[in-house]
Amino acid sequence: MSARFIKASVIYFLIGTIFGLVMGISEEFQYTSVHAHINLLGWVSLAIIGLIYKAYPEAAQTKLANSQYWLHMFGLPLLVISMVLFATDHKTVGIPIASLGGLMIIVSVLLGTINVFKRIK
Repeated sequence: MSARFIKASVIYFLIGTIFGLVMGISEEFQYTSVHAHINLLGWVSLAIIGLIYKAYPEAAQTKLANSQYWLHMFGLPLLVISMVLFATDHKTVGIPIASLGGLMIIVSVLLGTINVFKRIK
């Protein structure tokens, strides 16, 4: 499980870096929150979660960890898409997508928190 989180994190690192470069070159800075969320919830958070699960493999081998992973993998793209919609003034479409993606991320973080407190002594 730890490898899954770490591999996903480096994909988001690549996406976030390219996105930031394109955003800067094109001077389209209304996408700053998109760039920040790709890097923080994608690259940084997933890498840290992966390292925690590497250090505590008993926590990584649970249904909580697996559920956390999949909720994050589906929730984050939805959240990012909604932020692009917000930046392009498509709030009506973006709000339900943001709500679903954000809720999935919150539940993912909650499951990870429960898993850490339950498994790491």
